[in-house]
Amino acid sequence: MTHGKFVAYYRASTDRQGRSGLGLEAQQETVRSFLNGGSWSLVGEFTEVESGRSSERPELAKALTQCRIRGATLIVANVSRLTRSVAFLSRLLEAGVEVRFCDLPQIEGPTGRFMLQQMVAVAELEAGLIGDRTRKALAAAKARGKKLGTPDNLRRQDVGRDRGRAARTRIADARALDLAEIIKDVCASGASSLREIATGLNSRGIPTARGGTSWSATQVQRVLDRVT
Repeated sequence: MTHGKFVAYYRASTDRQGRSGLGLEAQQETVRSFLNGGSWSLVGEFTEVESGRSSERPELAKALTQCRIRGATLIVANVSRLTRSVAFLSRLLEAGVEVRFCDLPQIEGPTGRFMLQQMVAVAELEAGLIGDRTRKALAAAKARGKKLGTPDNLRRQDVGRDRGRAARTRIADARALDLAEIIKDVCASGASSLREIATGLNSRGIPTARGGTSWSATQVQRVLDRVT
């Protein structure tokens, strides 16, 4: 039985597919069939029209934001709707969001995260093999007397050494950025004061940082202070 909150992410590869709904209806049906039964709620649906090779996914970013804010699980019709890109999968892991694939119904929780990590590992292996062939080709070219650059970026290994020191602040800042987009929508609907924004967040069911259900003007101000 399926339980909890879910945010659905659909993707069409071309503008033509996006306009016609080709493939999207099948994905929507797959998600609804997967969620059939149990106690669940679909709190958001986002549709991307983008090539699978692209890591620029604005609609996916919105979906992940909703998942973090609402404590929901991202649900995708099948793995191919995402990608095997190292950078993309790594960002998905770093997003701290639970992901459910309808074509892999047993992949969830810690096991699901492990599977994502393995997908990243395979993609990294493929990228590493390509990089190794490139380095060998460059070495051969250098041996022939051809002048080459020095791609120092291939050897960086110590990026982010001090990230742990500001973990809580970073999480709070990231949440504030997520909330800023929702607050923007609340303001666009007519809210102008901190109290009105708080009321708008409450009406949308957005939980507070501690999981509460009632926003105050002070809490809204704290969020705005982080993003200004």
